[in-house]
Amino acid sequence: MQAFYLNQLPWLDAPFTRFVNERLSGHSAHAQLVSIEQGYGGHILAREMAEAAMCTQLTPVGACGQCKSCLLFKAGTHPDCHVIKADGTQIKVDQIRDLCQKLTVTAQQGGQRVAIIQNSEQFNLASANALLKTLEEPGNNILIILQTDVPSRLLATIKSRCQQVAYLKPNKQKVLDWLNQFQLLPPAQEGQKTHDVTWCLGMMGGPLKLAESLENEHYHKLLTFRQDWAKSIQSGHLSGSLIKVSEQQIVDALNVLYLYLRQYVLKSKKIDPLATSNIIGLSSKVAQMCQRLTTMASINAPALCQDYILEFRQLIHLK
Repeated sequence: MQAFYLNQLPWLDAPFTRFVNERLSGHSAHAQLVSIEQGYGGHILAREMAEAAMCTQLTPVGACGQCKSCLLFKAGTHPDCHVIKADGTQIKVDQIRDLCQKLTVTAQQGGQRVAIIQNSEQFNLASANALLKTLEEPGNNILIILQTDVPSRLLATIKSRCQQVAYLKPNKQKVLDWLNQFQLLPPAQEGQKTHDVTWCLGMMGGPLKLAESLENEHYHKLLTFRQDWAKSIQSGHLSGSLIKVSEQQIVDALNVLYLYLRQYVLKSKKIDPLATSNIIGLSSKVAQMCQRLTTMASINAPALCQDYILEFRQLIHLK
């Protein structure tokens, strides 16, 4: 997959510039909450913020890239920068206790001590509570950057002790323009218009994930699922890729069905309010099944797809 840099993600220009200006003015908060998903560049922004904070010759556009601190940071060997990721499915209390201990030690390079906590929604209660004291009394020259894909899962006590990084998501047209800039949009078939690839943007989790999907043919599989759901619902029987959908593919297939159902409600003018409500209920049922499938040992994927087709047809009175 093509690697992207901060200067290639225009929707992150404003939050990064604001952070740099705060650093230059000496009014930067000691804890920053980056509520930006990985698919929109949350990890990239958090890393660039950390590098800028540690740079000894900070410029109006970010880190200088030439000082000793920048060179160590780029090499991944800066002794005063600490990156925390989940150990398995959780960020554990021992990881945070170890981090807090390291942040109390005098900076080896004599500047900032910085912690980047990726996907901080993966805190458990013990690890979140272990960080609170450091957030309340961080000491001098400490910066803690918490990135999260799901800010609603963070404790209110964590969020209230951080400065929220203000951010505006790009709209679909801006995402399309961005994909086109890097020549990632699939070419139109002869005699047809280029279709809107952003239909699955929410499912992907952002432009970067969508770009990856377009590059590795995963997107083509999702598009095939969408076309086959439409055919299957029309006929009442499984069609195409859904006939042999595997356990490894079922979550993707059901996520596409969820989007199909939501779009059906938005675009159809022929269904009554009760049917509309029932279809929305069915889409919620599909979303819940996607979550359950992550813990289920096995599933008859085609049979599950057929059940949803029949249920949908009943809701719109197709026999």
